[in-house]
Amino acid sequence: MIDFEEELKKFQPSLEVEDAEEAINGYQNTMDMVEMMLKLGDRTKTKEEQE
Repeated sequence: MIDFEEELKKFQPSLEVEDAEEAINGYQNTMDMVEMMLKLGDRTKTKEEQE
């Protein structure tokens, strides 16, 4: 059986539109930085192999 009091304690309201946009765009920017770091690491590895 569902314990409504316990479920209400776990409840977290959804983000407002502006906050959701910031959270989504911030995540995308983080992914872009990760991709950039991976590419930089690949370039460094390639240069080391050439030497």
